[in-house]
Amino acid sequence: MRVFVAIEITNNEVINSIKKFQENINIDAKPVELTNLHFTLQFLGEISKEMIQKIIQSLQTIEFLSFNVNLKGIGAFPKPKFPRVVWIGTDDNGGNMLIQLSKKVEKMLEPLGFFSDKPFKPHITVFRIKKKIGDISGELEGNKMVNFGIQNVSNIKLKKSVLSPNGPIYSDLLEIRAKK
Repeated sequence: MRVFVAIEITNNEVINSIKKFQENINIDAKPVELTNLHFTLQFLGEISKEMIQKIIQSLQTIEFLSFNVNLKGIGAFPKPKFPRVVWIGTDDNGGNMLIQLSKKVEKMLEPLGFFSDKPFKPHITVFRIKKKIGDISGELEGNKMVNFGIQNVSNIKLKKSVLSPNGPIYSDLLEIRAKK
């Protein structure tokens, strides 16, 4: 089964501001479903049921305190001239907290053979682009400083992803709550 470790976006004000952004930006791309908005702390790929149990045991030992992340700014991967993904970024403090949390996750999963292939960059994917659409720098520039609101990070989840013609379908395998 295909799995990843994530932080879901649950603040309705943030979700509504992302929805408004998705509706108003003029690019030929598929918006990510609002119920699927998240930070991916670590993508694990196709995993056996036996390995899932080991992953769950490791992740259950992670401890962290809740914190806030201000979602702001937008960009594209790999770059605005050749976009494949449009994303929303974070403030420096919240982004650094997310980086620290992703490092904790990676450290717990390394003994099981999981390593990140690139450094974690805090972002939420809001559009996926399948075909070449050309340079979207102008569209992004007009929204560069948009502030989408604050998300409280009080849990992380191990999520299963089933790919379908209409997009991925996510379900929870484990939830780890922040310490009080």
